[in-house]
Amino acid sequence: MEPYETILAAAPKMEPARQQYFMEQLKELVAEKSQEYGRPLTACIQTFGCQMNAKDSEKLLGILIQAGFTASEEEASDFVLYNTCTVRDNANQRVYGRLGYLNRLKQKNPRMTIALCGCMMQEPSVVEKIRKSYRFVDLIFGTHNIFRLAELLFLCYIRNDMIVDIWDGTEQIVENLPARRKYPFKSGVNIMYGCNNFCSYCIVPYVRGRERSRSPQDILSEIRALVADGVVEVMLLGQNVNSYGKTLDTPMTFAELLSQVAEISGLERIRFMTSHPKDLSDELIEVMRDCQKICRHLHLPLQSGSSRILKQMNRVYTKEQYLELAKKIKTEIPDLSLTTDIIVGFPGETEEDFEETLDVVRQVRYDSAFTFLYSKRTGTPAASMAEQVPESVVKPRFDRLLKEVQRISSEVCGKDVGKTMTALIEGVDSHDPALVTGRLSNNLMVHVPGNASDVGTLIPVTLTESKGFYYMGKKLP
Repeated sequence: MEPYETILAAAPKMEPARQQYFMEQLKELVAEKSQEYGRPLTACIQTFGCQMNAKDSEKLLGILIQAGFTASEEEASDFVLYNTCTVRDNANQRVYGRLGYLNRLKQKNPRMTIALCGCMMQEPSVVEKIRKSYRFVDLIFGTHNIFRLAELLFLCYIRNDMIVDIWDGTEQIVENLPARRKYPFKSGVNIMYGCNNFCSYCIVPYVRGRERSRSPQDILSEIRALVADGVVEVMLLGQNVNSYGKTLDTPMTFAELLSQVAEISGLERIRFMTSHPKDLSDELIEVMRDCQKICRHLHLPLQSGSSRILKQMNRVYTKEQYLELAKKIKTEIPDLSLTTDIIVGFPGETEEDFEETLDVVRQVRYDSAFTFLYSKRTGTPAASMAEQVPESVVKPRFDRLLKEVQRISSEVCGKDVGKTMTALIEGVDSHDPALVTGRLSNNLMVHVPGNASDVGTLIPVTLTESKGFYYMGKKLP
């Protein structure tokens, strides 16, 4: 291999050509190490957090495979990367716990390389802690520069020292790099990055940066390429898809983008998340109503049913406005499955505030809800608010909410028994190999008799029995 300084000097300045160059340089290094070890080098990525992180991990794995690594599920691999989440404190604690395990693995295999990336790494206190207490970590990078993995790992191997590369922010959107999809028949597609909402409890705008929308031409080109490669369903991803297009030179709405995506021949299903209630437009509701390719599922985070708490959260809508929106959506799209997020124990939440949340749950009757205990995130306005609610008060409320959500969900999710619906078969059932598992347009799962040849196909099924949160069914003859 050429001298390190010569390799760096020859690297292109523009992306993604620069990363393509470093993938080739890294590939040479990996080949040398493979020859030295007498076997292929393995790489394992563990993903924590949201679907944006899952999509990022597909890109990261694609880069590693192009650079000559063999993908592995085992953490005892030659290269292990944790793609981290920091939305709640328990996500951070899980990573610290897993790092202790990786340290033991590395003591047995000192040639192992350990890397951390993602949202957790955008917190300066976390990086400082890792520098001091987890010196066995070799590479740290954040959310804004995941596309630089090949370059950073190359530097890590050459320098044989901890590499830390954290960006405060970026205007760059670097795509057109390899990706290894988890499923051949469906894929996430980033339409935007970052968030401008600054909900007072949320650290995402600080670790993901400000909103940046991809051009519609790039999005449509990516989806067409995916369809040509066998994808029948895409999920459009953004922290708040409803504000898509505002940063473009020629602004366009998310509803307009959806309409254009729906025109792509061969694409059968379109999903998206997440939608913020404050700017979900009538135009979007109409597009969803009129286009059968758009799945009958909408995730509409509530967070709290109390207008007072919603104001403290900086959610920019009231309880009444949310209820009016939910009613409009259900009226226009009666077969829609509506799901939500709810936080219990936000600072200052009283019993009356919590009862307001229960009231919304009972009125809207969600198909399902993700319920969370409030998690204090350092650096957010809510972390320094007075009246932090003690766990002894929050936990009983959380249990009451969960019980009510589950009671309503079990009733709502049984309403389609006897109907025939289309399911995208995603895999063989993990408990019964005589069954396959499919996802309905409304995002509920159905288990039907079948085999591996059904995976990736859209088939009509009759829903024969409700199990509360999923269905049993049978294929049409």
